[in-house]
Amino acid sequence: MIRVEMLATGDEVLHGQIVDTNAAWLADVLFRHGLPMTSRTTVGDAMSSLVEALQSRSQVADVLIVNGGLGPTSDDLSAQAAAVASGTELVLQQEWLEKMEAWFASRGRVMAPANRKQAEIPAGAELIDNPVGTACGFAMQLNRCWIFFTPGVPSEFKVMIEQQIIPRLQARFTLPEPPLCLRLTTFGRGESDIAAELEPLPLPDGVVMGYRSSMPVIEIKLTGPASQRVAMEQVWQQVKLLLAECTIFEGTEGLPAVLARELDQRGFRLALSEQYTAGLLHWQLAAAQVPLSAAELLPAREESLEAQVTRTRQLAAQQGTVLALSVGDLQEGEVSIALHTPEASWGQRVKFTHGRHNVETRQKVVAMMAMNMLRRWLHGSEVSTGHGWIDVLETVKR
Repeated sequence: MIRVEMLATGDEVLHGQIVDTNAAWLADVLFRHGLPMTSRTTVGDAMSSLVEALQSRSQVADVLIVNGGLGPTSDDLSAQAAAVASGTELVLQQEWLEKMEAWFASRGRVMAPANRKQAEIPAGAELIDNPVGTACGFAMQLNRCWIFFTPGVPSEFKVMIEQQIIPRLQARFTLPEPPLCLRLTTFGRGESDIAAELEPLPLPDGVVMGYRSSMPVIEIKLTGPASQRVAMEQVWQQVKLLLAECTIFEGTEGLPAVLARELDQRGFRLALSEQYTAGLLHWQLAAAQVPLSAAELLPAREESLEAQVTRTRQLAAQQGTVLALSVGDLQEGEVSIALHTPEASWGQRVKFTHGRHNVETRQKVVAMMAMNMLRRWLHGSEVSTGHGWIDVLETVKR
C-alpha cells in the first residue's frame, strides 16, 4: 500500500481562521484514484515546525503533499524549510522568474521584488508548472518520501494536483483499483437511530459502514475493496430498503440537483416565496439550475397556515406555473411550509423541539424540509412527514 500524506501549512489554517477546503478536496481526489490519504498534519508558519514536520513525515510516508507557504511574503516559508530539511540551498529558476515578470507585464504591472522568492526552489528539486498563478510548485526526494510542494490558493492547487501531480504518481506507481464507496443521504432521522437499524447487517470482509452527520443531513457510506463489489451491492440493497423513507438522494448529486433534473424532465417550473429562510432556498435551487419562474423574499409577518397555503396557490396562478413553494416566518419556534402542485396544495406547521441550534442551522433545516416536501410529492410519497427533533403540529391539504 502506498502511504500518501498531506501537510497543510499556515497559521490561519492551524488556528481555524480559515476552513481547509483543500484537504477535503485532495482526500476525495486521491480516494478516486486508488490512493486513500493515510494521514494529514497541519503546522503553522514557524520554520522549526515546518522543518521538523518535513523530516519526520518523510521517514514514514511514500508521498507527501505540502500545501501552502509558496507566496511572496515573509510568512511563506515552505521553500526555505524544504532546503533546510534537505541540507541544500535555494536556487533561482531564471525561466520561472521571466515567466512571472511577463505575467505581471501582461496585466500592466511591474513585479514587486518580493515575488522573486517564488522562483527559488531547493537545489536538485523538480520545478512543477503552475499555469494559473505566480508560485511554481516543486518536487523533491527526502529520505524515503517523494514530496510535492503546492500553493495554498485553491484554484492553483487543484490545477497542479490534477495536471501535474496525479500524472506523476500514475507514472511512478502501479496504483491499486480505487475502493468502492456507495453513498446515500438521509434527512429526518438521527444518526444513532439509523445506526441501530444498520449495525446488525453482516458486512463482507474489508467493508465498513460509515456515517457522516452534517446538519441537517446524514450521509451513509459503505466502503470496501472493488473486489467485493457484488457482496457490497447486495448489502447496499438492504440498506436502501431500510432507509427508503428518509433517503433524499443517492450518490453525491445533492437534493437541489435531483430536483432540477426531475422538474426539467417533467417540464415544470417552480415559484418560490420565502420569509424565515431569507433567500437561502432560492440560492440553493438556483445554484443547481432548478427551473424557476419567480422568487420573492417577504418581510416577517404573522400568517396562519391556511392563509399561507392560499397565498402559495395564488403565487402559482400569478406566475402561470403549476408548482409553488413557500416558507413562512418563525414565530415562537414554529414555522410553516406550503407546497402547491397540480394535484393539491399542502401545508405543514412545525416546531423545533430544542434550541441548541443557531439561526443559520435552523434556516438550513427549514430549507431542506421545503425541498423534501417537493421531492416527496414528485416521488408519490406522503408530503407531510416528521423530521426527527422537529414536531409536526398541523397539516393542511386543499
